[in-house]
Amino acid sequence: MTVPGTQTASGIQPVVVIGAGPAGLMAAEQLASAGYAVELFDAMPAVGRKFLRAGVGGLNLTHSEDSAAFAERYSHPDLVHPWLDTFGPADLVSWVNTLGIETFIGSSGRVFPVRKKASPLLRAWLKRLREQGVNIHTRHRWTGWASVAGGYQLRFEVTAPGHAAYSREITTRSVVLALGGGSWSRLGSDGHWLPVLLQAGIKVAPFSPSNCGFDYPWSEFMRERFAGQPLKSVALSLDASASGWLPGEAMISRHGVQGGLIYQASRALMQQLERDGYAQIYWDLMPDRSLTDIRHILAQPRGKQSQANFLRKRLAFSGARAALLHELAPRSADNPEALASAIKCLPQRLHSSRPLDEAISTGGGIVAAELNDALMLHQLPGVFCAGEMLDWDAPTGGYLLNACLASGRVAGRGAVSYLQARSTAL
Repeated sequence: MTVPGTQTASGIQPVVVIGAGPAGLMAAEQLASAGYAVELFDAMPAVGRKFLRAGVGGLNLTHSEDSAAFAERYSHPDLVHPWLDTFGPADLVSWVNTLGIETFIGSSGRVFPVRKKASPLLRAWLKRLREQGVNIHTRHRWTGWASVAGGYQLRFEVTAPGHAAYSREITTRSVVLALGGGSWSRLGSDGHWLPVLLQAGIKVAPFSPSNCGFDYPWSEFMRERFAGQPLKSVALSLDASASGWLPGEAMISRHGVQGGLIYQASRALMQQLERDGYAQIYWDLMPDRSLTDIRHILAQPRGKQSQANFLRKRLAFSGARAALLHELAPRSADNPEALASAIKCLPQRLHSSRPLDEAISTGGGIVAAELNDALMLHQLPGVFCAGEMLDWDAPTGGYLLNACLASGRVAGRGAVSYLQARSTAL
């Protein structure tokens, strides 16, 4: 059956936001703060599913580095940088504080809530939105639209446990789309909106994995004994001769490698894969010790000690780091000079990324040329877009969330300006 959308009590058509992740919630807040009736729709049973999942290990809100370095983290700077001028790291922290959430800066420069959880922030935010009059509808999957006089008629498929699905139509003067990218479909980010926008003539760059793991054919021993083990106190480079090593952590997975350092490098690794058919990385397994220092220690006689015990006792080198060294450079054990060099610059060649749906985020999406500065589609007046459905990319570390929130603010305020201009013209 079809259930028509309803108008507000005053008879005014509501403004619609589709997608209740960070970008959509922020857009809804801008519209509600300006006095508009807002209907917020999401396909999932609860809002903010991916946001909550991202905060499981500690919600990284943004980063405290200087603004120039922060801005350099993003692909497509002409698209993203204006958002950050509107809602940069300091603005984000101030906004979080208004929700009653205190923050702190970690040793890495990343900014976290004091409790390091996403759920308290989301609860406080949803409480504010409801107090502002935002109506939230879950289990509503957007399936398409039609142009009508003065706006758009939006179609949704509504599902509820124990009931047959039905269709619902909502008429609106303006809509903000914040439907996510193409990864983590189980949390609602499945790219189902692509056919609708392609049919409308909107140019969309193909999705590609970002902040993702990469495959490597481990030995059975490595896979069974060390999958899930962290590589701590290491550094990564894409160039063996470069001085710009990235310090941090990574993880050995059953399929290959993943984790913070790999995610930071994933954009460059994907470009290498596309260009060369493989991606080359190098590990410094002891970035706090110099090559000269390691050579000196390894040149000393080890007596009856096994090499593993000698490395553990003299260099505090064991566990996943030692296993990675043995896996990738087993012959280096026969030569102290080669062993020291392998510890400081261990090559690993990767031939594929993990599937798109396993990626933390995606590159690709609606290209910048389709949007004006307020993130409204040129071809569809009154339709604004925000978040990961746009063609931009960034590493983890707070950069993704900051830009999603910033784009939601820009799109929401853009919709406010559009509606105000229309009201003035009438």
